[in-house]
Amino acid sequence: MAYDVSQLLKMSQTQLDELFTKSASGEIPDGEGKGTAIVAPGTTYSKEIAELINHFTWQGKVFDAKKGVLKNKILSFGLNAIIAKVYKAASWLDSKECIVLDYSETSFVASRIRDEIRLIGPGLYLGKVYWDKSRLIDFALEF
Repeated sequence: MAYDVSQLLKMSQTQLDELFTKSASGEIPDGEGKGTAIVAPGTTYSKEIAELINHFTWQGKVFDAKKGVLKNKILSFGLNAIIAKVYKAASWLDSKECIVLDYSETSFVASRIRDEIRLIGPGLYLGKVYWDKSRLIDFALEF
């Protein structure tokens, strides 16, 4: 089944977790991915929260697959900042391979953050955000 971001925003946390666990990691993306935060999944507030976050704080990520790094697009004017290392490793959710976005050695501000993404459809990745080992939110990246 092909997914889009509007469908992801309507899914429950359980459905998002099931989709993530049944998906393969895919290739490390290259280029600019439009980001959508998935907060309060499956509620009527999810879309509005995502729009606020996208407008004011986080718009997505810009990957350089050859170098194995990315920069986040942040703030309302799309500043490229907060660098992460990108590599494949076992997911903290299910121990299967995923693409890890690791800020532990590249960012003082985000050093306790780890993102994991998997390809769920052509040009669409579903991600999980961790603070230390605690899960925070999900997100989507569209390429």
